[in-house]
Amino acid sequence: MNFRTEIKIPESRIKIEHYNKILTIGSCFAENIAELFKFYLFDVFENPFGVLYNPASVYNAVKAVYDSKMFGRDDLIFHAGEWHSFYHHSDFSHHRADECIDRINSRTSEVKGFVKECGWVIISLGTSFIYKHTGKNIIVSNCHKIPAAQFEKIFLAQEDSEEYLLSSVKLLKKMNPDLKIILTVSPVRHIKDGFAENQLSKSSLIVAAHNVAGKEDNCFYFPSYEIMMDDLRDYRFYEKDLLHPNKMAVEYIWEKFSGSYFSGSCRETLKEIEPYARGKQHRLRDTDSPAAKKFISDLAILSERLMEKYPYIKIEE
Repeated sequence: MNFRTEIKIPESRIKIEHYNKILTIGSCFAENIAELFKFYLFDVFENPFGVLYNPASVYNAVKAVYDSKMFGRDDLIFHAGEWHSFYHHSDFSHHRADECIDRINSRTSEVKGFVKECGWVIISLGTSFIYKHTGKNIIVSNCHKIPAAQFEKIFLAQEDSEEYLLSSVKLLKKMNPDLKIILTVSPVRHIKDGFAENQLSKSSLIVAAHNVAGKEDNCFYFPSYEIMMDDLRDYRFYEKDLLHPNKMAVEYIWEKFSGSYFSGSCRETLKEIEPYARGKQHRLRDTDSPAAKKFISDLAILSERLMEKYPYIKIEE
């Protein structure tokens, strides 16, 4: 008897190689995937503006990079003792405006250079709901816990999501015509909007992403949300909040992703890297013990072998 419905993902006609640079943009699921890319020593740039949930915020970020926008004090807002940007996550916020601006502009400049050398961009979409700051009349990426009365909540129609997403893809390809782009919808459920509303929101994003992938060359759709909803239909695959996929679920989706998009040589490289990556996660209780010193020595030898075989790999000491 079969007690689950497994989603079969067809192999991509274009493959990711281990030496490809990877950029992730979007929801917190983009960060989950980026962490696995980092674990396997890919050159990955994770969410340059911080977590972005909707297609409009993704477009605003991509447009700022494309324009080489230099943010200034007029782009900031002061709240609760810190300066914030409505286009960025609170990781960029600071009690000094100049420090906040420096963090933002250095990251924007850095990511534009990365895009020009990048092989793949992964865009993860979380919700169709957007928030517009009524005073500044802009769609924000983060409300920074500013009172809700200052914002208008809007449902982004599927056609509008599609237009924002298509515009983002076109701008990315203008910066790098050789880019390959993967679109996906985050498996994280946004039930603060309501259960029915979450399904409507995700469905709209899925249609928009499918349509864009069908229009653009080297643009693909990966069914992260569908795997979570139809394959992993059990709360044992969720965190305690019953909304976010747990480590086991993320790794399962990664297996599906890598099986579809990674080349055979890339998967072989990952097998070689895994012992080193697992070793790096090990926490030594007594670094002066003979066993610990041997472990550190063996790990150093392994890292040297990897760097010699794969010169593009960057390994921190």
